[in-house]
Formats: sequence, C-alpha cells, structure tokens
Amino acid sequence: MMRRFVKRFVGDESGATAIEYGLIAAGIAVAIIAAVGLLGDSLNAMFADVDTALQ
Repeated sequence: MMRRFVKRFVGDESGATAIEYGLIAAGIAVAIIAAVGLLGDSLNAMFADVDTALQ
C-alpha cells in the first residue's frame, strides 16, 4: 500500500505544472513593472517640459 502511494506521488506532475505557470506569470509581471517604470519616467519628463513651455 505504501509503495503504491509513493509511486503515485512521484509520478504526479500536476503540481509542477502549476509552479511553472506561476513562474511564467511572475516573470511577465516583472517585465511589465519594469516597462511601466521606464515609460513613467519618460512621460513625467515630457509633461514637465510641456508645463514649462506653457508657462
């Protein structure tokens, strides 16, 4: 009985798939945060230039 349980536990890969999807989602989230951070600084500088030009 214990042998069957161990074989089934070792052969089960559903948890590994969930972890892989989680890591992919985390990587995409980090890329989006980095892109928004870089774009945010650029937009902030552009709006500051427009504000200065309008005054």
